[in-house]
Amino acid sequence: MERVGADDGFFDLGGDSIIAIQLVARARQAGVVFGPRDVFRHQSVRELAAVATDGQETEHEPEGAGIGPLPATPIMAWLAERGGPIDGFNQTVVLRVPPGLGLDHLIVAVQAVLDCHDVLRLRVAGPGVSGLEVMARGVVRAAEHVRRVEVAGEVEEAVAGQVELLRCGLDPVAGRMVGVAWLDAGPEVSGRLVLTVHHLAVDGVSWRILLPDLFAAWEAAVQGKAPVLAPVPTSFRTWAHRLRDEARDRGEARDGGDAHDRTAELDRWTEILDGPDPLIGSRPLDPRIDTVATLRSLRLTLPPGQAEPLLTSVPAAFHGRAGDVLLTGLALAVAHWRRKRGGRGTSVLLDLEGHGREEIFPGVDLSRTVGWFTAMYPVRLDAGIGGWTDERAVTQAIKQVKEQLRAVPNPLGYGLLRHLDPVAGPELAGLPQPQIVFNYLGRVAVAEGDWNLVPAGFGGHDPGMPVAHTLEINVTTHDRPDGPHLEAVWSWPEGVLTGAEVRDLAGTWSEALEGLAAHGRGGYTPSDLLVDLDQNEIDRIQAAWEKR
Repeated sequence: MERVGADDGFFDLGGDSIIAIQLVARARQAGVVFGPRDVFRHQSVRELAAVATDGQETEHEPEGAGIGPLPATPIMAWLAERGGPIDGFNQTVVLRVPPGLGLDHLIVAVQAVLDCHDVLRLRVAGPGVSGLEVMARGVVRAAEHVRRVEVAGEVEEAVAGQVELLRCGLDPVAGRMVGVAWLDAGPEVSGRLVLTVHHLAVDGVSWRILLPDLFAAWEAAVQGKAPVLAPVPTSFRTWAHRLRDEARDRGEARDGGDAHDRTAELDRWTEILDGPDPLIGSRPLDPRIDTVATLRSLRLTLPPGQAEPLLTSVPAAFHGRAGDVLLTGLALAVAHWRRKRGGRGTSVLLDLEGHGREEIFPGVDLSRTVGWFTAMYPVRLDAGIGGWTDERAVTQAIKQVKEQLRAVPNPLGYGLLRHLDPVAGPELAGLPQPQIVFNYLGRVAVAEGDWNLVPAGFGGHDPGMPVAHTLEINVTTHDRPDGPHLEAVWSWPEGVLTGAEVRDLAGTWSEALEGLAAHGRGGYTPSDLLVDLDQNEIDRIQAAWEKR
């Protein structure tokens, strides 16, 4: 942003939890230490300055701690349970790069990144995701994973073919987790750099670490220097072991002295899942039929005039975050869409994807750790029946959903119980599973010039992998020179939903968001306050204050 005042709120300005992690990492590079949780609790520069500490207090784990066998994390166990082929399960980004990128410089840069970030050297030695092992530095040679491709004419036409070749070249068993292709368009035209990483080793936050590191390493190579990247305080392997140990400790606590707290958490997740959730498609998913090859998609983009208030002024008015508003709109839209099709009720069961880098272990710093950290967990939202066309209904809907989201237990807890706990796991697996998954991927800067992202819809699954949800909604804010563009990609298996049905639901969501932006009055909710007041009491006090 051009200007940030000392008392401006981080989330009020449009920040999100993923940018908060970037903020933490950059601050630590400058010798100022605070955690993502601090950004949530102390949302202005002035407040953060009061709790920040000197950079010398940052701890680093012993050399080589990230190398060796590691247990599957909850999201990896979810992938294994999903079944089907996973060799090509990946994320891919495309960068615009200078004409003289240089293959030798690129190989040096990629090697530095491979050596710095251990999980990029992951291999899968057993079936599914068993036998996971991080290989030693130097075992994976960048020269074997990077290629230069001469392209003529329209560069973008060549990108899709390279993306497919890189996907087919991934091989987790052989430890081939990374593929890089430089599309060289000649000495006068910016080329493209296609980077594909197996999803077991990367997520949305990881790219915000990898890409700056790749640029820094390339720049050093161009200058004839050996790249020196900032150290990684906590490895992915250490994190995976800590999660396994935490799941074991929680199971033992449930059988011992802390049984009440652990049982209460399991009861809360059970309560969320065990309720009404009418079919949103013509039939339940069939893993034999509904594979990734049958997926169809729809792209919906809200321009800056509509997107800006949804990301800043509306959540700020409710002392909340952008996700509160986006999910209120989705809950209203799904309930309205169901009623139009003869359904009843306003409760909506969703799976949410979060970044999964919660601060639950002391001394763990994940601000520079690359890996697949995603936490997937269920929520049940009910925005009521008031709709989105008048102030009172909109204000009530946003407040309700905001408090329902705040009441959800720690997202990591669900994955630990569901996938790493031998007792609680089967119990949760036997309950209804969400048909819709929602993932807000945060804000991504899109600009002209070299070393900037080229928005592309590449990456994904093996065609034969079973579909996990009837409807998947991935939302990203692309910050362009004219402002933020909110893009939602809706994906569904053909034969379960129709394109017309999804277009209707996506259009209803867009209409609901427009109504929330126009009529959301704002106000406090119980989670904002240190005193025990319910929503009616807060509203009465606020109304009296405004009339004084």
